[in-house]
Amino acid sequence: MTVPSVLIAGCGDIGGRLAAELLPQGWTVYGLRRSVAKLPRGVRGVSGDLFDARMPEQWPEGRIDYLVYSATPSQRDEAGYRAAYVQGLRHVLAWTERSGQRPKRILFVSSSSVYGQQDGEWIDETSPAEGTGFSGQVMREAEQVALNSGIPASIVRLTGIYGPGRSDLMNRVRQGYSVAVEPPLYGNRIHADDAAGLLAFLLQADARGVALEDCYLGVDDAPVALAEVVDWMRERLGVTQWSDENSVRRAGSKRCSNARAKALGWAPRYASYKEGYEAMLAGE
Repeated sequence: MTVPSVLIAGCGDIGGRLAAELLPQGWTVYGLRRSVAKLPRGVRGVSGDLFDARMPEQWPEGRIDYLVYSATPSQRDEAGYRAAYVQGLRHVLAWTERSGQRPKRILFVSSSSVYGQQDGEWIDETSPAEGTGFSGQVMREAEQVALNSGIPASIVRLTGIYGPGRSDLMNRVRQGYSVAVEPPLYGNRIHADDAAGLLAFLLQADARGVALEDCYLGVDDAPVALAEVVDWMRERLGVTQWSDENSVRRAGSKRCSNARAKALGWAPRYASYKEGYEAMLAGE
């Protein structure tokens, strides 16, 4: 049996965790990023810039079975998002075509920001994706680039990623962060290891010949009100002072379902925020 190969374009935190899942399974993993010195051991580095149309000199010459596109914008504005997700993806697709490579499937790492629901609705892959913010709209545009590429593609819409190095919420709770309780502000999250695990699961399923859908939501088993998470975290961190007068009311409130991914056989290692944040606290 031929060893599968994958190119992870934008091989940062999630890409590195994905590589760590695939390498022990015998996969050949190429990682494209500006600084290849930061790639995990065993990943074949491709030094390149997704924002530059020029083909990287170290571009792989052999077969690329799978392409995972997992970019990060250098600027958090519409121009930055378009450069990272739309133009960058077009560059990579052009490089594969120029090299005569035709991946069996693209996994495009997207975001639940494509959804605009704000009233706590349950969301799945068939729900209207009509987010009004620039991030969601540009993501939808990039998703269409992948889906219309002529290569089979699956969009993976990840929700709020947390994990080692992603401790923003815990830090804010320590500083007295407070969230409006009513109406409940629902949040969705996935541990970084589970985000990578879902990508690895989908790649391995496709390699076995399992038919994949064109979209999956990456979320844990328990979307809950953010106030519940904050209360639990205060108790675990020993936080005793905060001001409810300055409660944060963020835009957007929805509950994302992982039923489609679980029906395929995937399950998160960290079923809810409790297991994931307990692991982070133990690591501290």
